[in-house]
Amino acid sequence: MPDFPMHVAVPDAVHALAALLPDPGLERVPLSAAFGRTLAADLDARVSHPSATESALDGIACREADTLGATATAAVALRVVGESRAGAPFTGTVGAGECVRIYTGAPVPTGADAICPVEQLTGDGDTVHLQRPASPRDIRHEGNDFCAGEVVMRAGVRLTPARVALAAALGHATVPVRRRLRVALLSTGDEVVAPGEPLHAGQVYDSNRFGLTGLLHDAGCDVRPLGRVPDAPDALAAQLDAVGGADLLLTSGGVSMGRYDFMRDLLIERGRVHFWKVRMRPGGPALLGEWRGLPVFGLPGNPVSALVVFHVIARPALTGQPARTVRLRAATPFRSLPDKTAYWRATVDGAHVHEYGAQGSGVLRSLSDTDALAVLPAGSSVGVGDEVDVLLL
Repeated sequence: MPDFPMHVAVPDAVHALAALLPDPGLERVPLSAAFGRTLAADLDARVSHPSATESALDGIACREADTLGATATAAVALRVVGESRAGAPFTGTVGAGECVRIYTGAPVPTGADAICPVEQLTGDGDTVHLQRPASPRDIRHEGNDFCAGEVVMRAGVRLTPARVALAAALGHATVPVRRRLRVALLSTGDEVVAPGEPLHAGQVYDSNRFGLTGLLHDAGCDVRPLGRVPDAPDALAAQLDAVGGADLLLTSGGVSMGRYDFMRDLLIERGRVHFWKVRMRPGGPALLGEWRGLPVFGLPGNPVSALVVFHVIARPALTGQPARTVRLRAATPFRSLPDKTAYWRATVDGAHVHEYGAQGSGVLRSLSDTDALAVLPAGSSVGVGDEVDVLLL
């Protein structure tokens, strides 16, 4: 019997991989370099927003009580005593029967408590006529969005363009983000050929390298491509020895049950194995180990299996974020497996999910044509109309 776990559950596989990864720590980056990064600490507001009570539109600022009788047929006249615009507020006080011309984002002057939009005004001199009462609803009060000192963004969120814009509005020129994990990426196998090279019988183009590179970038990692190594134990061992400065080595191929699955043999015989095989389909042969202290996560060589294992196990471990799942209704039946969690490729249509036809682990176009994986625990049954957990890709 092997001295390492076999056929582990998916959550245990995620936990084991995450436990091997170093704490990435944090670094501060300018906002221009923050897009797509993961916030490493809470962000509080250094200013309030709005920073002053301001107008939500162009018009006049006045006292609501002075305008309550205004109608289209009985306009109310007010005397204009000044103007307030963004960056140049009116510094006086609005008294009875007075108003100030005001523009969107400009501070509301002292004494005024309502706004009348320019569309409801006539007159362009020292007197304006209101055709409806002014409204306090068109005033944005200081701190209505957030107040100085308030924690507005929590650590762990991905910095989308909207969140980077919010960080700027909070007053931060730089933000603390998680350091990118450094992942070395290696393809294995005599049959694997770089795209563009001649393809001989029994060979395949190395699609895993490019699919996994994209997924690693999307997970916020720095990728170090190592190319391909043939099915030769000495060459593979030499390549493993040459990997330096990486937080993780991610490989594809060489971890199943075949005679030429040398990645499996090397880690079992000369490295350390934390688990081999996961109770999932596709992707069951995945292997987690170490080579001289370097964490190694071996993915199956079949392209669908490699990419699905990344979505289900590697991404949550690398990002510290659980897989994105929603609960939808099945528009088609989904079969289960007796002893494995099944991840069937599927398409989402509103609140419903449809099974994709071809589910073979070598049918790469099935991942290109779909946007989700229907998750069926072992032994479960899902018929049309039943709810099912769906992992969004």
